[in-house]
Amino acid sequence: MTSQASRPCVIVVGGGLAGLSAAYSALRAGAPSVCLLERASKPGGNSIKASSGINGAPTRFQQAAWPHLGPDETFWDDTVRSAGTRLSSQTTSQPAARAQRESLISVLTQRSADAISFIADHLGVDLTVVAQLGGHSQPRTHRGAGKTPPGAAIITALLGKLKEAGGDRFELMTDCEVTRLLTDPATAAVSSTGSGGSSVDHHPVTVTGVEYRSTKDGGNGGSGDGISLHQLTGPVIFTTGGFGGDTHGLLARYRPDLDGMPSTNDPRPGTHDLLAAVGARLVDMGVVQIHPTGFVDSANPLVPVKFLAAEMLRGEGGILLHNGKRFVNELETRERVSNTIMALPGDRVEGASLRQWDIQLLLDPGAAEAAAGHMGFYLWKGLMKKQKVSELDATTKETLKECASVVRGEKEDPFRRKAFGHWKLGVSNAGALDEDAEVCVGRLTPIVHFTMGGAVFNEHAQVLSSELGEEQKPIQGLWAAGEITGGIHGDNRLGGSSLLECVVFGRIAGAHAADVAKRAYI
Repeated sequence: MTSQASRPCVIVVGGGLAGLSAAYSALRAGAPSVCLLERASKPGGNSIKASSGINGAPTRFQQAAWPHLGPDETFWDDTVRSAGTRLSSQTTSQPAARAQRESLISVLTQRSADAISFIADHLGVDLTVVAQLGGHSQPRTHRGAGKTPPGAAIITALLGKLKEAGGDRFELMTDCEVTRLLTDPATAAVSSTGSGGSSVDHHPVTVTGVEYRSTKDGGNGGSGDGISLHQLTGPVIFTTGGFGGDTHGLLARYRPDLDGMPSTNDPRPGTHDLLAAVGARLVDMGVVQIHPTGFVDSANPLVPVKFLAAEMLRGEGGILLHNGKRFVNELETRERVSNTIMALPGDRVEGASLRQWDIQLLLDPGAAEAAAGHMGFYLWKGLMKKQKVSELDATTKETLKECASVVRGEKEDPFRRKAFGHWKLGVSNAGALDEDAEVCVGRLTPIVHFTMGGAVFNEHAQVLSSELGEEQKPIQGLWAAGEITGGIHGDNRLGGSSLLECVVFGRIAGAHAADVAKRAYI
């Protein structure tokens, strides 16, 4: 086993957006050095695949894109509403727990505008396109006008900034998996129950670093499998993401009913038990977001890991069809749209263990043009195809006529959808459909996407050994940000808030960890 002997560093575990945001924030706050450990062969995590955008309100980009809407003052309300009964039911039963959840939501929403400014002005990322996604009362999800997805654009910009810091202050170590958190032996030992906390009520431990193994090692022994174990000392920020890809581990433990559901997550184990082993409490672990729109690739329809059909496709005007008819308000929350789809006939694919439904996504020319940066990729991958209106069946054509009449303002939408983005088919020419116009169509199914549960933490991004609503007991030397945490989103996460929480709480964690590292270095 080898140990670090140099100056104390801020240790970031996980190289997605939360980890990169934390690392950069720590450097800007004066941390002597930052070491980022990423178990994959390259950084980015799921964040680099995020395609719909990042929420923020109120921002100058909102005002420029939608000047008639006025200032956006409903982000907090929309987030609370989206959290559902997991938050609202605590009004009388657990008021302290509700207050703690609302405090996290306040930090998320109130710092969102600053996060957008940081990304646009400091990192130089284009966020000028603003769309309204499901569950939002106003357009507030920002992305760029080009072909690069927003997640990839932000990740690339942050990596560039971190590289500028130089190797003496920032080190990215890939193919490195943390095996345990190191603690001060003078603090109480904690034995985990494996279900989100300690078996006895000790005072919180102090985390002093991490033990990790590198799959790049030639192997000098130490772990029993030919891979060496190493140690780093310093304050630790955990940003390892959720457990949606841990199909036979944490997902099976907390949601065995989701067996057979396809996913957007690559197979990998969750890391929540590492936090529980030092006393961290876990919350909402059974709350898993089923995203309503994952692409079914006609060339390989039964592959279990699928591409996400970005929510902004619906935000820009896309509609969902079952047997040629609309059946839901496409801009409802992900939870409600998914539940509506999963109540339709479908479920098991004959002869396979995979659970899938048969839903169509249709974009008219206006919506497709607004989503052009994404459509090129989807068309190239064969996930969507172009069809002339004349090639559509009679039921689908009738649905398009009805949709156009709603957009023209001639009648209310039967599903109470209020915004249709950039839809323009049938809006002019006295409502007649252009038979030569091309629409884009793809096949979809609900998929496991995001885990709302995780480590209990506070507005300072400190991991807690106390339950939500109890007197807070921070675990000294340990912070967390991103999908590894729980308590913010409740029953449902709004689209665009994943990248946001990574930036907001990653920056908070980095600044606080830097203060600890600086004191140790003096």
